[in-house]
Amino acid sequence: MFIIDAHLDLSMNALEWNRDLRQPVTAIRAREAGINDKPDRAKGVVAFPELRKGNIGLVVATLIGRYVAPDNPLPGWHSPEQAWAQTQGQLAWYKAMEDAGEMVMIKDKQSLEQHLQLWNDGTPNDKKPVGYILSLEGADSIVNLKYLERAYNKGLRAIGPAHYGPGRYANGTDATGHLNEQGKQLIREMEQLNMILDATHLCDDAFWDAMDLFNGAVWASHNNCRALVDHNRQFSDDMIKTLIQKGAVIGGALDAWMMVPGWVRGKSTPESMGCNLEKMIDHMDHICQIAGNSLHVGIGTDLDGAFGKEQCPYDLETIADMQQLPALLAKRGYSAEDIDNVMHGNWLRFLRNAWRD
Repeated sequence: MFIIDAHLDLSMNALEWNRDLRQPVTAIRAREAGINDKPDRAKGVVAFPELRKGNIGLVVATLIGRYVAPDNPLPGWHSPEQAWAQTQGQLAWYKAMEDAGEMVMIKDKQSLEQHLQLWNDGTPNDKKPVGYILSLEGADSIVNLKYLERAYNKGLRAIGPAHYGPGRYANGTDATGHLNEQGKQLIREMEQLNMILDATHLCDDAFWDAMDLFNGAVWASHNNCRALVDHNRQFSDDMIKTLIQKGAVIGGALDAWMMVPGWVRGKSTPESMGCNLEKMIDHMDHICQIAGNSLHVGIGTDLDGAFGKEQCPYDLETIADMQQLPALLAKRGYSAEDIDNVMHGNWLRFLRNAWRD
């Protein structure tokens, strides 16, 4: 079944982890054997061959570059201009992958429909480019609002104003505080440009501000439910209800600590915590029960977001195993139409409604 994944940090994986994503996952793991600079070395689960094997033909691919003030202990850049340059290096990698025939940018309705036609033509996926919609995770690298339009002209179509901690426009996970004036201006300008607002990572104060201010298309590319795992990174039921009212789609994330309560980083294992793909279905089902339908959930794995086999469902060897989801959903009583909605239909409906041309 055709799958859309609404959140993959492909460029970060390629550049900061130094992974040639044209190689199979097994080859990447073999090359990293014995390297221990990062917890997920030799445990990666994403590469282009596995995306094609899993019939994952369209992804929302991110740029990310955090600015950190002198008192901010998080890793990041010491000026917005450096953060901008970081994202432009990531964009250069996506463009190189386009030149190599591995990817193709999807930025409007016409390119979307052409890409869907290619991936659904009944021929093998081996040589088909993976489509990508460009998104920015955390807006710190937007030096000023002139850069926003510049980024849009380069293909950027979605922005999550915050990531972790304090941000230049909005505060994110593990932080608090309302949108500042810059953040309000950013959101208004995004609406004018018809950009998608990604509610993922917004702290509670900033989330409610954004929901009040923004009248454009809203999605949450990779988020789970606070009712099941109590952490500010997750959405409360009230937040989920508001997103549903705005026609949003929420992508289920596969980072184990977001899936099961009580995860201890560096100590817990997916096996010891019983973290499998069924747990993703639990979060999706919770949202469906609130909505009363299957129209507001999708896939947003975050499977190359700085973790691998050590911190994702134990029954997932590579991202190709997302093809297990239809059977798991059917086992829960979801209809064929519901399953199509989750795997790709909701994201496609969202994009067709959001893009004017």
